[in-house]
Amino acid sequence: MRARFRSRRRVLGFLESRDGIAAVEFGIMAPIFGLVFAGMADLGGVLYTQFRLNAAVSAGANYAIVNASSVSSSSGATLASTIAQVVENNAGSNWADDTIVVNDGPTETVTGGQLSASGSAANADSCYCPTGSGASITWGTAQTCGATCTGGGVAGKFVTITASRTYTPLFSSYGIVQNGAVTISTTVEVQ
Repeated sequence: MRARFRSRRRVLGFLESRDGIAAVEFGIMAPIFGLVFAGMADLGGVLYTQFRLNAAVSAGANYAIVNASSVSSSSGATLASTIAQVVENNAGSNWADDTIVVNDGPTETVTGGQLSASGSAANADSCYCPTGSGASITWGTAQTCGATCTGGGVAGKFVTITASRTYTPLFSSYGIVQNGAVTISTTVEVQ
């Protein structure tokens, strides 16, 4: 009978013991904290990529504004190429792919560090009323410079800059990653 009592006491003593409770709590909470930390690091990576692309596109837009007189058939291709270099150098060589379109004319595309030019230089002399946003710009037909556009605004000369970088998030795209890439676009009216 005494052995049974001792055995029962040991079991009750074990159940009432607080030794090792912190280790058990840590074992339960560690995976949760690990997931939260990984999610924060992943979101940080997405935001870092977006901020770097924003800075690169902003630098290109500033260059386009300062060199607005170069939006012409004679120097539009050089302007597109230089803006592409500004965007590339801001984020680091081969860091992102970008496309620069000078007034529905000279276009410079950088993919994997390789530049390719296209577009009609003559279009850079016309004024347009572009519609759309981001990388989905529709130029429409040439307008008289300074004329009122159908959707509001004034016909002018524009430069579009689009930069993108592939990114594969760990958990979710956070609404920032679309089709496996972070993309930033802007349209700047220079004249």
